[in-house]
Amino acid sequence: MQHLDADRVHALADYPGLINALKAMNRRGVDVLDRMLLGQTTATGTQNDWLLLPAWSYDSYFGIKLVSVFPDNPARALPAVQGLYALFEGKTGAAIATLDGAALTLVKTAANSAMAADLLSRPDAATLLVCGGGALAPHLIAAHCAARPIQRVLWWNRRSEVLDAAPLRARGLPVEITTDLAAAAGQADIISTATRATAPIIRGAWLKPGCHLDLVGGYLPEMREADDKAFIRATRHYIDARLTTIDVAGDVCQPIAAGFATAADFIDMFDLVRGKELGRQSADEITWFKSGGGGHEDLAVAQHLFEKHSGRI
Repeated sequence: MQHLDADRVHALADYPGLINALKAMNRRGVDVLDRMLLGQTTATGTQNDWLLLPAWSYDSYFGIKLVSVFPDNPARALPAVQGLYALFEGKTGAAIATLDGAALTLVKTAANSAMAADLLSRPDAATLLVCGGGALAPHLIAAHCAARPIQRVLWWNRRSEVLDAAPLRARGLPVEITTDLAAAAGQADIISTATRATAPIIRGAWLKPGCHLDLVGGYLPEMREADDKAFIRATRHYIDARLTTIDVAGDVCQPIAAGFATAADFIDMFDLVRGKELGRQSADEITWFKSGGGGHEDLAVAQHLFEKHSGRI
């Protein structure tokens, strides 16, 4: 059995290839998909989470991601997200590989957002705004720049002093740090948020016509990154999977509770990729996407990375 450590995962992660792998997974679907979340409220009031995300494509591959999210870890000089992915061969049930779970999560999440932007944002999208200062933000920047002709990247965080754009600029990515979120949002063709916000940071009033809104960070009902007006201004609302969003993510379940939509109104990536539902219909339409993740995405990316590592693709 092989192990792909974090360095190997990042070395193998080509975003165009990962986007195509995710599209193929959504087109094909999986036979079994599930999600389990175990949580612990700490003495300081923060929430430690352990997620178990299995998926199975019969006679192909199956696997499970075990990942922990401990928000206080950075203060201990430890990553907030840690984990492991176990990949199995679908015809024999043999365990064939393990992958670093945190690295897999970073490249999978970024590629999934870029896939949605590739399907929903304007083809000429040139200005990207990324919100958040965690480990995911640089990967979102790289992934979106691989999917669209981005000429300008605005990077915002509540504490701008923690942002370091130099490594991204060294890779040729046109990144500049901004402290004016409203002005940046008003200029952006794509807005990608990766925060732990419990109150909206993006206001619908800021969005320009044609903007694509990519909400990544919130994975619990109390988390919210965009306000009601942003939801209302979007013609249609897209999610990656119902299992990880409808009753789970605040940006979805809160508008449902407020009566702005029903669960049936949301379009998932399975139906969009298969052509069963409409995507963007005009250059001025505002598109809204909530990424909740899911074991099918982890499986698609783990399979792609393993096959690339093994020389099969």
